[in-house]
Amino acid sequence: MSLVALSIDAMLPALPAIGADLGVLHRNDTQFVITAVFLGLGFGQILFGPLSDRIGRRAAIHAGLLLFMAGCLVSILAPSFDVMVAGRVLQGIGVAAPRIVTMAMVRDQYEGRRMARLMSFAMAVFILVPTVAPALGQGILWLGGWRMIFGTILAVAAIALAWFSLRQPETLPADHRRPFSPRDIGRAVLEVLRIRAAFGYTLAAGCAFAPFLAYLSSSQQIFQDAYGTGALFPLWFGVVALSFGCASLLNGRLVMKHGMRRLSRGATAASTLVSAVTCGLSIVFDGLPPFWLFMGYMLIAFFCIGLVFGNLNALAMKPLGHIAGVGAAVVASLSTFIAVPAGALVAHGFDGTMYAQIAAFAVFGAGTLAAMWWAGSGGSERNGPSPAQVRS
Repeated sequence: MSLVALSIDAMLPALPAIGADLGVLHRNDTQFVITAVFLGLGFGQILFGPLSDRIGRRAAIHAGLLLFMAGCLVSILAPSFDVMVAGRVLQGIGVAAPRIVTMAMVRDQYEGRRMARLMSFAMAVFILVPTVAPALGQGILWLGGWRMIFGTILAVAAIALAWFSLRQPETLPADHRRPFSPRDIGRAVLEVLRIRAAFGYTLAAGCAFAPFLAYLSSSQQIFQDAYGTGALFPLWFGVVALSFGCASLLNGRLVMKHGMRRLSRGATAASTLVSAVTCGLSIVFDGLPPFWLFMGYMLIAFFCIGLVFGNLNALAMKPLGHIAGVGAAVVASLSTFIAVPAGALVAHGFDGTMYAQIAAFAVFGAGTLAAMWWAGSGGSERNGPSPAQVRS
């Protein structure tokens, strides 16, 4: 799963060099190097989730990792920015397999709060990688250029493929596998959309992810252009990522005591309130608050988000145990397709101020709260959705 974070965050310091080398005219267009991966993820998840229900979890992840490595080769050899973006989309499609099928592997064996606890630990690994990935990318950039960064990611993927093949057993028995056909997938998608809890928490996850994606896409410009951190960009980016990772680890303990719904609602409400207050304070500083204030806000906001992501996925997946593969695919793809255009729009509007970024956390935070309230207005966290929820 950490290949997703590595393939995104290791590239952040290299965006100006990629733009200069490949003739990008508008600075904000280099953000597509990041958003292209998420676009590929959206399509890849809807493919590999159902495919894993048919051929097994291990085989699906093997295929995805090989596709991801092919995308890395395309990016390494890219003669133009368009080819580079195409390679990134291919990487996103391929890396969707370990990203989404691992969720199905967890759901094969756990559910409810135990699943949320385990997903919190997995999410902590997923997000702790950004504490070192930008520094790794910066170091490789100094040594051999941005194409070498892709070569390093390719090597890491090969190691991950070998280790996974040796150590991870299959979690989906052959007699539990489902046929891979558009009709069956369509039925499963409709079933997911009809279950109020699954659909509502998927919408909530999409709203929560949108400002996070906007931050990832524009973080290099925020830290280096707006605040002039220079070579210290990986350090400050890593500090923010560490806040997220610590919250994910803490969530593994708190969720067993307080429950997923209560914890998610409280953290989202806190993040939304802090974002609204900080957005108001930004007016005093013409949209660019002092760096200490911005960092303090980001640490609080990302800590709150770290208490939300794993829980929302677990809540959405809870009633989908009988279709775990396609269920995980629909949840992840739909939330990604909600977040990508919204987050890309916010990031592409970067103008040197923090108005759009901070306001996005406040607005989408309110949307997350609304979706959680609608999804959780009936049924039980422990026992799943009520019949009324399923019918609605």
